[in-house]
Amino acid sequence: MSESLTYKAAGVDIDAGDELVERIKPAARRTLRPEVLAGIGGFGALFEISRKYTHPVLVAGTDGVGTKLKLAFEWNRHETIGQDLVAMSVNDILVQGAEPLFFLDYFACGKLHVDTAAKVVEGIARGCELAGCALIGGETAEMPGMYPVGEYDLAGFAVGVVEKADIIDGTRIQPGDVVLGLGSSGAHSNGYSLIRRILERGNADVAKPFGDGGTLADAIIAPTRIYVKSLLALMRALPVKGLAHITGGGLTDNIPRILRDGLTAVIDKDSWALPPLFQWLQREGNVAGAEMHRVFNCGIGMVVVVAEEHAGSAMELLGAAGERVTAIGRIEASRPGQARTVIV
Repeated sequence: MSESLTYKAAGVDIDAGDELVERIKPAARRTLRPEVLAGIGGFGALFEISRKYTHPVLVAGTDGVGTKLKLAFEWNRHETIGQDLVAMSVNDILVQGAEPLFFLDYFACGKLHVDTAAKVVEGIARGCELAGCALIGGETAEMPGMYPVGEYDLAGFAVGVVEKADIIDGTRIQPGDVVLGLGSSGAHSNGYSLIRRILERGNADVAKPFGDGGTLADAIIAPTRIYVKSLLALMRALPVKGLAHITGGGLTDNIPRILRDGLTAVIDKDSWALPPLFQWLQREGNVAGAEMHRVFNCGIGMVVVVAEEHAGSAMELLGAAGERVTAIGRIEASRPGQARTVIV
């Protein structure tokens, strides 16, 4: 008679999955909000919308981390990749004025290594704390044969809420408005296929000192900045006309997403210093300036558009909240044939 088979023998360890759930419960518990009625452990998570909203509109977003994961695998740096995952979704829904409410994650691997997965999920929980949203559930999928040994994939899902009358959609932007740029923490989670090619071509020593006391690897793997709390406070203080999360497509392709026809954002590239990481990437990769602005955030992770009379107050409030903020441009009426974003 043939040997009796088990799920574990086929490559799926249910006990390891259960151990991971128990390991991550304390981290998830730190993120809970009063509206959470049932979180991790059930078939679905329950979340009650606060009665402070008169006409609540839900805003949802989903994203991954991209090929930045490849460097996390290669360098065994899993502690911050979860913050990247949260940031990409919560920063996206934030630009429409939404307060992130809750987050769910999807972690898929060929073989579950509990210690690695726990580091990733603890990073997700830290990101949720920074965003003020609850980690209320997720999915861990162990799928033998689907992923190379030691690798995994991540996806994240964020839901937020905004009062219908307060939705930020860019329709109030007009010529004369000021474009503010909030400093990034690095490349965030975009452009890593190009970054990896630059690293490979130059055979770079990522352990060498770089920047302020860290290494080149530290600068490259630095987690995505989460702008939620500082920008929600700004929205409560004064009218914000537009927000653009500078992700894939860089400054060139993301700012036009919030501009109506007939408007152009004129960005002065000399208004802020190109951070050392981007200087290194441009030099080592011989990357043209236009390509840099289309691929990377180049040191500006979020763009804020406000009326000229509010620009000074906005910069003061954002600076007090810990943001590095610079006036980087203005909104103008488009000339015939002019691009929606012009970098001069």
